[in-house]
Amino acid sequence: MTLRLAVWSGPRNISTAMMRAWENREDCEVLDEPFYAYYLKKTGLDHPAANDVMASQSTDWRDVVARCLADPPEGSPIFYQKQMTFHLLDEVDRDWFSELTHCFLIREPESVIASYARVREAPTLADVGFEQQLALFDYIHKKTGVRPIVIDSRSFLQDPRGHLQAWCDSLATEFSERMLSWPAGPRDSDGVWAPHWYSAVWQSTGFAEPADDKEPDLPPQLRSLAEKARPCYETLFAHRLIPKTQ
Repeated sequence: MTLRLAVWSGPRNISTAMMRAWENREDCEVLDEPFYAYYLKKTGLDHPAANDVMASQSTDWRDVVARCLADPPEGSPIFYQKQMTFHLLDEVDRDWFSELTHCFLIREPESVIASYARVREAPTLADVGFEQQLALFDYIHKKTGVRPIVIDSRSFLQDPRGHLQAWCDSLATEFSERMLSWPAGPRDSDGVWAPHWYSAVWQSTGFAEPADDKEPDLPPQLRSLAEKARPCYETLFAHRLIPKTQ
């Protein structure tokens, strides 16, 4: 039986590094942001390489759902799906969610917004996905009666091994040492948008040490945005995975 693992994140998180960790297992294939082309087509937003993105994937959400529910191309037992919460617009049916195991990856809004604004100016609350992430978490909890796993990026980077072991345990999946490091460079599985967003991950060979605790110095407009996003982050943070080693 295939474990279809949907990991819901906002932008500028460690979501790509996490995808690398799972893809480096021998028993896992990955899917990189399958709703991105649909999202761009529907919203008309000006993202880097938007036309290339829309040419590389289906812009029909029904096709994307079918791809998420299909078996991975090589028949691996684990199908890791890197998903962005803000890509899932309201018109997308949620009935298919019951076929996947859902996890949430969070990061402090101040750090997310500071990083995002270096690629796209003047982000909005919808761009950074915190409200969508909490709404999706609540929806899945209500439907299943089980709170999905939540992984906080800063906490994770302080103990990658402990978090990955605890995560695998929660999935009844054996932890692999291969998840802790990987070869540098691009992957065939990376989306066509990777040159614009994945430069740090392409240079990486493992999870980086967490940054210091100094909060980013945001201009007033971005500071206000972070304040609006923080309640969603804090609600999810309260449910974060805490390894037994901590």
